[in-house]
Amino acid sequence: MFKRIFVIVLDSVGIGAAPDAGEYGDQAANTLAHVAEWNDGLNLPVLASMGLGLIEPIAGIRKALHPIAAFGKMAELSRGKDTTSGHWELAGCPVFTAFPVYPGGFPPDIIDRFKFYSGLDVLGNQVASGTEIIAELGEEHMRTGRPIIYTSADSVFQIAAHERVIPLERLYELCKIARDKVCVNEHAVGRIIARPFIGTAGNYTRTANRHDYSLEPPAATVLDALKQAGFSVVGVGKIADIYANRGLTKSYPTKSNQHGMMVLNELAAQNLPDGLIMANLVDFDSRYGHRNDAGGYAKALEQFDIALASFKAKLRASDLLIITADHGCDPTVQGTDHTREYVPLLVYYHGLAQRQTKVNLGIRATFADVGATVAANFGLPPWPYGQSFLTDISR
Repeated sequence: MFKRIFVIVLDSVGIGAAPDAGEYGDQAANTLAHVAEWNDGLNLPVLASMGLGLIEPIAGIRKALHPIAAFGKMAELSRGKDTTSGHWELAGCPVFTAFPVYPGGFPPDIIDRFKFYSGLDVLGNQVASGTEIIAELGEEHMRTGRPIIYTSADSVFQIAAHERVIPLERLYELCKIARDKVCVNEHAVGRIIARPFIGTAGNYTRTANRHDYSLEPPAATVLDALKQAGFSVVGVGKIADIYANRGLTKSYPTKSNQHGMMVLNELAAQNLPDGLIMANLVDFDSRYGHRNDAGGYAKALEQFDIALASFKAKLRASDLLIITADHGCDPTVQGTDHTREYVPLLVYYHGLAQRQTKVNLGIRATFADVGATVAANFGLPPWPYGQSFLTDISR
């Protein structure tokens, strides 16, 4: 039906506790609703017109009488609540064995292995907020040259270093060492993350030169199948990192939500070959969710809504737009970790906007419904996970 499908993943924009949220301690989470409450309402006219307010009550978001998009929400089938499992499931590859996590820091054998292969001693090795740990250990790092190792409730091995002390190329090399030689077998964490920063004592700032080194998906994704079938598969933002550079024909790294939307606008205006354009907008998660900054989160959502109006106008009659998320990260609840939530599902194309009937996609059992829909659209064999909603939006 569609020549190009754009999938925009609003990183961490959850929309209410999932049925199994209690198993993760997240039964009180609702990222969108709580950010709206904290902000005394959200001004998101474009998302409201698409039916966002019909998915879940959100302060400030009207319930559209004639939504221009199909709307619903999706539960996560995978075990976990992180970026990797969420994106893999969106691409039709759910994860049934949770990635290892280290609430007490990494065991001695992991740290010893890193020291051996890197030739460096380390600082940290604890669960921490990225901004807080560089404030705490930044001066010692500057003095000793030791990289700062830390983790979180997610399955991550993070290496922070000042760009003047450990240059980016060396920091990335250390991450590759951790990926290939340290965090392996039972310790194969979902992502190794380079966390460079700059500045001076009391004023350290993380830079946009972050780089993720993900595990490879354990099975074929829809991205792999599309590429193999000769379609274009374009990643925007950290998509290439999340899928370990697999299944893509082109990648555009970005430094912010604004940059990501600018790239998407440019791509929409190009005569791209038929295929998938998948983008991750990370600021919601990295800059606001993990930092418990509900005000910043609200502002970022409103800025996205403004950018969405411009982007939507550039879409062609043969384009399909899917807006969703990969997990939650409620900045109003205790802690700074991801939250196990439903994610919103908004599906738009110009022809659907002209109809006067609501297309309620309901509660989907898995994020993989997105991958199954993409596969069905481009004539791939039925995907083993997920149910396509292609027919639902075309009736």
